[in-house]
Amino acid sequence: MQKADLEQIKEIYNKQYSNIRKKIIICAGTGCVSSGSMKIFEAFKRELSARNVNVCLTISEGCREIYLTKSGCQGFCQQGPLLSIGDTFYTKVKESDVAELVEKSVVNNEIVQRLIYKNPADGKTYAKAEDIPFYKKQTRFLLKDCGKINPEDINEYIANGGYGSAHNVFSNMTPEQVCKIMTDSGLRGRGGGGFPTGKKWDLTRQSQSGKKYVICNGDEGDPGAFMDRSVMEGNPHAVIEGMMHAARAIGADEGYVYVRMEYPLAVERMKTAVKQAEEKGILGKNIFDSGYDFKVNIMEGAGAFVCGEETALIASIEGERGMPRPKPPFPAASGLFGKPTVINNVETLANIAKIFRVGPQEYKKMGTPSSPGTKTYALTGHVCNTGLVEVPFGTSIRTIVNEIAGGTVNAKGEADLEAFKAVQIGGPSGGCLTKEHMDLPMDFDSLKSVGAMVGSGGLVVMNNTTCMVNIAKFFMNFTQNESCGKCVSCREGTKQMLSMLTDITEGRAELKTLELLENLANVVKVASLCGLGKSAPNPVLSTLKHFSEEYLAHIKEKTCPTNNCKALAKYAVNAEKCKGCTACKRACPAGAVIGEVKRAHTIDPKKCIKCGACMSVCKFNAISVGG
Repeated sequence: MQKADLEQIKEIYNKQYSNIRKKIIICAGTGCVSSGSMKIFEAFKRELSARNVNVCLTISEGCREIYLTKSGCQGFCQQGPLLSIGDTFYTKVKESDVAELVEKSVVNNEIVQRLIYKNPADGKTYAKAEDIPFYKKQTRFLLKDCGKINPEDINEYIANGGYGSAHNVFSNMTPEQVCKIMTDSGLRGRGGGGFPTGKKWDLTRQSQSGKKYVICNGDEGDPGAFMDRSVMEGNPHAVIEGMMHAARAIGADEGYVYVRMEYPLAVERMKTAVKQAEEKGILGKNIFDSGYDFKVNIMEGAGAFVCGEETALIASIEGERGMPRPKPPFPAASGLFGKPTVINNVETLANIAKIFRVGPQEYKKMGTPSSPGTKTYALTGHVCNTGLVEVPFGTSIRTIVNEIAGGTVNAKGEADLEAFKAVQIGGPSGGCLTKEHMDLPMDFDSLKSVGAMVGSGGLVVMNNTTCMVNIAKFFMNFTQNESCGKCVSCREGTKQMLSMLTDITEGRAELKTLELLENLANVVKVASLCGLGKSAPNPVLSTLKHFSEEYLAHIKEKTCPTNNCKALAKYAVNAEKCKGCTACKRACPAGAVIGEVKRAHTIDPKKCIKCGACMSVCKFNAISVGG
């Protein structure tokens, strides 16, 4: 495979593509697939065939009418399944809508108004994706192709400039030059730590060894995070091309893509991409006639959260239990099978070929001086629009939550900017930020200064119905379960922190519990071996700092201000509303409801087990729960 071959593929593809009258793109990311997008895809095939419309599923010489294809995640997950017909973008499409879409949008070039996006904030409708506030406020540098090209067609990737940069670095550049461009770009690792990518590559390049490895870390385990998953599903060749740049930079001839086994679609598309690249001679022996070899292996991980830590991941690939190892030595000197190894996460690698195309100086125009470029975030929680977003570093939480996500929703599910309470950034490794941080520029350094971190990029927005003590308990329960148990501080420390948080939410804690909790959190943060243990206390420490009044209410008043802690709930009967029907009395399994027929009832708090059975059967809304 030479540059002329890549150019020929690109020329032929684009010439054939220009013959197409209309393109139908159906989102085939995991979110849309789970909502039935593949049934919609099959329905389009049937409907178009029934009308004798010339439809092709891959670009070829014979394509003249309709190109029906699928893409990876298009980002707007809240509105899926998603599809576009020409320039018209449709949301929440069902299989039953296909006949109408073919008739009106494909055949007659009309817009099916009921299926285009309607903004709940102002009622405006948008026929084009680029006009929707969710997309308009983003800078989709990495994700530009993710929701547009067919991830299972290497020719489509090449036609969009794919593998041209890889050819250039193998044919025309030295390892030192490759490392310098990465250093000049300022790219920092997107896996959470933010270590400079160019520096990591250069350190590994300088290690002397006849064998070196490149590892792509696709073990994305944070609750609510799906950035890496979406990139592997939507643009797997970008990940492979990034690995090729790393291989050239350090002198590696073999690489591994380590993917969670819970990501079957990502695994399948990565395997397909590797196979296609091998068939075209882009991977394998003597790639680009450069004299260099590069083989890529796909490995499914067992799903342990700790395997996101690089040394634990290495142990897993080697067939050992996924447990972190002391550093030094660092993987740059002694990594996989004791050989120098570069490990980058999916998002980092997928950026690299694009950076080489635009140049490091152009790339640094996005983001902040200390955190150049863009960051993808998995946006979930109490917002109008959840999904996958990409913004430059330095973008504020206010912009993401209020403008891109459409604002926070209240307990009724209605848009309500005042309902915002907090956002958890960085998953179990991150911290909670409050209203006072809404205008904080989100980058590596700014977030670190307030006790949070970018992490892998999960953003969980919470409204004022959320109990922050429960949130800290949730993340502590997760990290305690995921601790590998190797070091005492993490194994026992997280267990004891979880126990104290449980005491707080169940009304057994004292004021001294808070002091013990904070002291232990700081010990675990300092004494743990790997990043999992060192960052596990972050949700606890940040909620203690920003929501101390909630902790005090649980301890001193034995109440949960948001009524989320079941053990602290107090059920009561409104005597004015109660009709004495005895339905609640008959439903109570503990005999806590007291009262006679046609007379107002009461609830004995000593007998009440907080099951909610009384409230569920009351037809007069006479029973309420409070802290």
